[in-house]
Amino acid sequence: MSIIWIDSGRFVAASSYDTDAQAYITAVETADGQPLETATKNAINEFVVGCKTDANWSAIKASCILAGARTIAGALTPLVGPAPTNNNFASGDYNRKTGLIGNGTSKSLNSNRNNNADPQNSNHNAVWVTTAATSTGVYIGVGPGTNENGCNNFGPAYTIFVFSRNRSSANGGGGSPSSTGFIGTSRSTSANFSFRLNSATSQVNVASQTAFDANVFVFSTSVSANRTNGRMSFYSIGEALDLALLEARLATLMASLSAAIP
Repeated sequence: MSIIWIDSGRFVAASSYDTDAQAYITAVETADGQPLETATKNAINEFVVGCKTDANWSAIKASCILAGARTIAGALTPLVGPAPTNNNFASGDYNRKTGLIGNGTSKSLNSNRNNNADPQNSNHNAVWVTTAATSTGVYIGVGPGTNENGCNNFGPAYTIFVFSRNRSSANGGGGSPSSTGFIGTSRSTSANFSFRLNSATSQVNVASQTAFDANVFVFSTSVSANRTNGRMSFYSIGEALDLALLEARLATLMASLSAAIP
């Protein structure tokens, strides 16, 4: 348990948050310039502790909770890994309960994590969508388009299409472009990858390719033609993990943040 010094000269015990959760909360509050609500901090701590319990935490290498913080600067404070580069998002694009909204043309986040930073056959990408896109760009992706070997991306074209380090001609998955909530892929073998949408996991039997060498983007690949106008409150990039367990933790987090924030 940590302690803090107060002006009266007494030591008092601080909340017993997980050290990684506390470091993130402190960084967000610094970026915001003011404290978060206790219930908001509790929700963040519960999420981090839960991911560790699920053995998912160590697989998350670059992530932002794009909700909860009081300002867009706080929302772009990384939970794990590098801070994203903000391409044209402004404070009016941010909502504490529902996250950050794209415009389909000029707004995106560069995660600053290279798609090849994780092993070819141990990789995940995941987002939490709060408002489905009406454009056909991707929610998260890599490469100048969707037609390169070894690319990762998914987004609402005519259906939710998905690639996970596989050949461009062999995308998998599928679902309504109006789907919201958790969407993610995870590859832990060379032969197939998992795709989760609408609280159901499918296996896509497509072999992996050498990972495309470029940074992963959120709300886009690295070209404007693939940008989305959807709203998202979380993204994660890293090694293979359990998608269902991550979804469950995120569902609790988003519900708790909604309840905590006035």
